[in-house]
Amino acid sequence: MKFLYFLLGLSFLIGCSEHSIKEIEKTTDNAFYDKAFDFREKNELDSSFLYFFRAKDIFLQKKDSFGVGKCLANLAIIQETKGDYFGSQESGLSALDYFNQRDSIEYNYISINYNTLSIVSSRLKDYKKAIEFYLQSIKFSNDSINKNIYRNNLANSYRKEKKYNSASKIFQSILDNNTKKDKEYSRALSNFAYSKWLQNSNFNPIPEFKQALNIRIKEKDLWGQNASYAHFADYYSRKKSDSALFYAKKMFDVSNKIKSPDDQIEALQKLIVLDSKNYASHFSRYQALNDSLQTARNKAKNQFALIRYETEKNKADFLKAKAESTERQNKITARNIIVISLIVLFIIAFFYYKKRLQQEKIIEAKNTEIKYSKKVHDRVANRIYQIISFIENTLHLDKNSILFALENVYETSRDISYENVDVSEKQNYRDQLSQMLGSYSSPKTVQVIITGNDDEIWQNTNLLQKTEVYLVLQELMTNMKKHSQANIVSIKFSRENSKINISYTDNGIGIKQLSPKNGLQNMENRINAINGTIIFDTETNNLLKINISFPV
Repeated sequence: MKFLYFLLGLSFLIGCSEHSIKEIEKTTDNAFYDKAFDFREKNELDSSFLYFFRAKDIFLQKKDSFGVGKCLANLAIIQETKGDYFGSQESGLSALDYFNQRDSIEYNYISINYNTLSIVSSRLKDYKKAIEFYLQSIKFSNDSINKNIYRNNLANSYRKEKKYNSASKIFQSILDNNTKKDKEYSRALSNFAYSKWLQNSNFNPIPEFKQALNIRIKEKDLWGQNASYAHFADYYSRKKSDSALFYAKKMFDVSNKIKSPDDQIEALQKLIVLDSKNYASHFSRYQALNDSLQTARNKAKNQFALIRYETEKNKADFLKAKAESTERQNKITARNIIVISLIVLFIIAFFYYKKRLQQEKIIEAKNTEIKYSKKVHDRVANRIYQIISFIENTLHLDKNSILFALENVYETSRDISYENVDVSEKQNYRDQLSQMLGSYSSPKTVQVIITGNDDEIWQNTNLLQKTEVYLVLQELMTNMKKHSQANIVSIKFSRENSKINISYTDNGIGIKQLSPKNGLQNMENRINAINGTIIFDTETNNLLKINISFPV
């Protein structure tokens, strides 16, 4: 029963405060307006729409803003009733431009118009907007019964936005201020319990549901009974399907009595799910009813559009001659504006192009700086740290080895300007990789375990892939040595068809605790450059796990 209370509020508002509205009508001298009300009272809404639309133009000619606003507000109500929600929204919003919100005489219509906009917004599932409009309806309403209807609908909108606390406060306030325990009380009570249950599935709303239903039966409130049966069916659908089916059938029976196609459709939707034995029958009725409802609403939309078109066409024909006389003058003015605009645009484009060239040069210089900073970090800083690690882990240092390593760092830093790579194609890649990884191993501090680094793994890989993998693993090992406090590192290489997988694991403190300057983004960029992926896992058994994979 998604929109029952919006319909209830609408039907009530059309009937309520009738006396005050009628008195306003008697002061008008617009025959179309009076005729529109006559048709509305006979429920001939198409004719009523036509005359409200014509009356609007009469009020415009007389510069009667309040009259225009009233016509638009009535048009919005008729369009919403017929299912033309976007048309209703357009009419209701236009009406706001003509009402004077500082004139208390107009408050009644302003309040009703905001309520229509709220209903339409809810129909269109825009509950945030519905909440804004309901707050305005309450602000301008000067009738306590109307206010309770608006507040109830406002709370329902909060509920649909899953703001259950806000909804519950409003329902509780309505209950606290109602001692009669009548229709208004039963509606707030049932909705209050329904919201509490949606917020907390362990909450038992049945006592409140039963109390509300008993009041509605006593009051012969069929619309309210329909709402109660919908709430019972929703609640029991999660607990007792047979009870849910019972109340869904009750809802369908009552929705037929009150001739509410929307509620009939909702009841059939519940029966389709709950009554599998009669699925085909329920679905057939649902489809026929839904198609019929949509056809009727589409027909109404087309009728309203045609009425508006014909009325506006007559007005347009009248204004056409006047428009043609001014059009020639406008063309001359437009030509002058275009010429001036082109000149201005040319000047702006010239200076923009000049500024853009300057910016591109600055960006190019910055990119070059970042590029070489990255290379220095990857190829020089990490290599130096590798040498430091080698010195720390070697008991008997060989002077020539250290000199050779430093010479290698020197050559690397020099080669950066020539775009040389770290990985040499003249040497076996497997050996280069093993040597680099092994340099971080120490019997006393860190044990590096390497498995699967065979020549077959690297078959058909290109130099870019080898270089990027080498630099990424070097970065990982440097970070491990500097930050992780690990004493065991495992690096496993494997290959599945045309994909190479590398699994890195250490028992350190985890990558989340490292400095943001540890080069993680740099590693991700490198792996992305070879169309690969790198996944950091720090949640498994207090181990840092990094999985790298890329296609050959």
